[in-house]
Amino acid sequence: MVSRFKLKDWWSWYDRIAQMLKLNRQLDQKSAYILSKLIINKSLKLNYLAKKFSKKILLVVGAGPSVEDDLQKVLNSGFYKKCLIAAADGATTPILKIGLTPDFIVTDLDGRLEDIFKASKFGSIPIIHAHGDNIEALKTYVPMFEKVLGTTQVKPVARVYNFGGFTDGDRCVFLGERFNVRKIVLAGMNFGSKIGAYSKPEDFYMLNPKALKIKILKLKIAKMLIEWLSTWAKAEILNLTSNGEKIKGVKKVGYKDLISLK
Repeated sequence: MVSRFKLKDWWSWYDRIAQMLKLNRQLDQKSAYILSKLIINKSLKLNYLAKKFSKKILLVVGAGPSVEDDLQKVLNSGFYKKCLIAAADGATTPILKIGLTPDFIVTDLDGRLEDIFKASKFGSIPIIHAHGDNIEALKTYVPMFEKVLGTTQVKPVARVYNFGGFTDGDRCVFLGERFNVRKIVLAGMNFGSKIGAYSKPEDFYMLNPKALKIKILKLKIAKMLIEWLSTWAKAEILNLTSNGEKIKGVKKVGYKDLISLK
């Protein structure tokens, strides 16, 4: 399994992101070590995931404003029968609502945890990300999962990997590329200034204007990272998202395309 992703190419992105968001690099690294210790007896092997992903079609579902409409297209077209589903954190909730279970949940544990735990009991694989702001969440919730894959945005350590990507949504895309999927289809990945209802609890961003500003900046970063990935990825990246931002290098598709997609 050969990946075109190289950590040496990631560091310039991480440096840029750290400057934009004033990240604490030492805490990011500390969180990776903490997660590594927490998953000593529950870490998934990469070969197991490689077999699950390889040559498949991956539907990446974000928690953007269009997620419910996009998922309805997936349901009505029967597309869910021929793809794996990766949920970006809060997107787990609308996926469960339509009667589906994500194959993978990419999360930094700030989504609707009751639904993430529910999906994991149904068979979803949690891919848990460590960073400087979620150390307490890691300590509290990671012990509650049976099996996980750990990820970081800094130097990888035992059992904790860096596959690239920064937000839950774009990390799903990088993960698919790392594990050799054929196609990646984006849904609920709007990348605009409007935040979807499943991203945070109701009224969170209305009551926290500073958090809203940071969220919009993170979405901008996620979009830039997917555009970068599209320039070298082996997988074909397609965008089903309704009314979303145009993503350079990513072809827009619709309902009819889903039916014929192989």
